Amino acid sequence: MTPAQIVLVTGPEEYLGIRAMDRVRAQVRAAAPDVELSRINAAGYEPGALTMQVSPSLFGESKLIEVESVEAMNEAFLADALAYVQHPEPDAVVVLRHAGGARGKKLLDAVKKGGWPVVDCQPLKKDADKISFVTSEFKAAGRRINQDAVQALVNAVGADLSELAAACSQLIADATTTVTSETVDRYYGGRIEATAFKVADAAMAGNAPLALSTLRHALATGADPVPLVAALAAKLRTVARVAGASGSSVQIAAELGMQPWLVEQAQRDVRRWTPEGLVRSIQATAEADAQVKGLSRDPVYAVEHAVTVIAMSVQGR
Repeated sequence: MTPAQIVLVTGPEEYLGIRAMDRVRAQVRAAAPDVELSRINAAGYEPGALTMQVSPSLFGESKLIEVESVEAMNEAFLADALAYVQHPEPDAVVVLRHAGGARGKKLLDAVKKGGWPVVDCQPLKKDADKISFVTSEFKAAGRRINQDAVQALVNAVGADLSELAAACSQLIADATTTVTSETVDRYYGGRIEATAFKVADAAMAGNAPLALSTLRHALATGADPVPLVAALAAKLRTVARVAGASGSSVQIAAELGMQPWLVEQAQRDVRRWTPEGLVRSIQATAEADAQVKGLSRDPVYAVEHAVTVIAMSVQGR
C-alpha cells in the first residue's frame, strides 16, 4: 500500500509517533525500494527547502520527506507548507510530525481540510487503553496471553508506553506457550510497580501478614513509598467506582471505560467490603498519600498503617 502524498502524525505520545513514522516509511519503501529519503527540521527551516526536496529527481526516484518539530515551526516553513498542501508533488510523500500544541494550527487545519490522513498519537493514560494496547500487540504477533497476565504487565511496566511495548516484544519473542501472570512475574516481578500491586492485592484480600511482609521487603530494598500508596489508591478507586455502578459487567465497563473482566474482578472484590470499611480504607490511603509526599517524617509507618487498615477492613478475614 502506498501512503498518501501528505500524512500528518500528530499528538504528544513519542513512541506512537515514532511507530507511525516507521510504518509510513516501510509502506513507501515497499512500493518504491529506491525511494530517496530526506529529513527537514521545521524549527530551523530555510525558505525554499521543502520545494527543493520534493522536486522530481533526474533519475525518477520517488521522494519521502519526513518533517520533524512541526509544533515548533518557523514562519518560513508555515508559508512553504501551506502552499505545498494546495499543490503536492505526485511522486513525493511528505510526513509531518507535530507533537502537539497550538502552534501551526493553520497548517494542521489545511491538511485536515484537504482530506489527507491524520495519525493521532495521544498518550494512553487509562489502564483500559494500555490493556487494549498489550492485547493488540499479542494478537498482531499471533501469540496468546492470559487476561491476568495483561493486567500484571500493565501494572509492572505500564507507566511508559515504550517500555510496555518493549516488554510485549520480549515476551512475544521468548515465550513458547501462552503468557501467564507467572511468566510476567518471572520477567518483571522485581519492578517496584509490580511489587506495589502485590502489596495492594494482598491487602485487598485481607491478608495483612503477606501484605506487610511484601511491603517491608520492598521498602528494605530501597523502594519509594509513593508508588506503593498509588497502587493501594488505584485498587480502592476501582472497587469504589464499581460498587457505585449498576447493570451488567459489560454495561458498567462501557460506562466506566474499563475492561469487562476487570469489572467482574472488582465486583467479586466488592462483596468483601462494607461501605464503612471502604470509606475508612480510602481515608487511610489518602492520609498516607499526603504523608509520603512530605507531611510526615515517617512515611514508612504511614504506608504500613494504610495497608493494615485496608486488610483489617475486609469482611470475612
